[in-house]
Amino acid sequence: MTWWTETTGALSGAWLGKPVWMWLTFLTLVVGLLAFDLGVLGKRRATGEAGEGRVMGVASSLKLSAFYIIIALLFGVWVWSTLGAESGMNYFTGFALEKALALDNVFVISVIFAALAIPRHLQHRVLFWGILGVIVLRGIMIALGAALVSEFDWVMWIFGAFLLVTGVKLLLTKGGHQSPDLEHHVMVRVLRRVMPITPQLHGEKFLVKLPDATRKLRTHATPLLLALLMVEFADLVFAVDSIPAIFAITQDPFIVYTSNIFAILGLRALYFALDAMIHRFAALKPALALVLVFIGGKIFYNQAYGKLDPSISLGVTLTILLGGIVVSLWKSRSRASTL
Repeated sequence: MTWWTETTGALSGAWLGKPVWMWLTFLTLVVGLLAFDLGVLGKRRATGEAGEGRVMGVASSLKLSAFYIIIALLFGVWVWSTLGAESGMNYFTGFALEKALALDNVFVISVIFAALAIPRHLQHRVLFWGILGVIVLRGIMIALGAALVSEFDWVMWIFGAFLLVTGVKLLLTKGGHQSPDLEHHVMVRVLRRVMPITPQLHGEKFLVKLPDATRKLRTHATPLLLALLMVEFADLVFAVDSIPAIFAITQDPFIVYTSNIFAILGLRALYFALDAMIHRFAALKPALALVLVFIGGKIFYNQAYGKLDPSISLGVTLTILLGGIVVSLWKSRSRASTL
């Protein structure tokens, strides 16, 4: 009876402003989804003659992505019913924003895979372990951001200015992402100081043991590990934009982290569809820029006049993003009809 009382008391306690049982519910769901991805979906990948995994098609990618989105939306409904309408709207706004910002990762990830000549049947492995790293890194960055915001209110002014400048720069920038200069990339330089890098892939291995000039076995990194590290580095760069943006919507660590992670969880599944159709979403980048400008302006409004109604934030964010998608599809259809 004492054990049960102590356990119940611990679960009903609070951590980062929310009951421990809510955090455990979220983490259990995330672990379950990752196990489903690694276990069930991993076993379904048939092996070919060369031992290569079957590449996920566009249709399968869209179906799996829809599954992740439905889970995220159901979680949002649970947040709404448990924590109230304001928390629910903040979650949905944050999820929509982070999902849209995560889509821009696809451009960079696609460029990294192309630059390192990573075949499609190995890309799923990099993305899975990359998402695991993102879950940890985003948690650390969000915890640091929450600590800064709670201790120093003026940090929000910096966040707002940063988002405004970033949004304007995106609006003024033309062209796509360029291939990274591998020889001078920071991750390549750091990794080479630790261990040699093989020029070719070794199946699904991130590390291999090969003889050096003295015929002594040494651990070598493969291009697959280099791709993983570069994907993680790219996410850190994107997190610099996304984390201030989500803190502009809410400063509740639970809402910030859960909306962030649910937006990223389905990215691996969505990647294989978007990689094939990314050229059709030319207007998404300026739409994201406008969202960042709006969120940056919202921070200044909140700091100067009081908190903006969460329903307005949700409505404006969804309208801009959906508008970008509609314009993109209309442009691609018009371009196709003229050919």
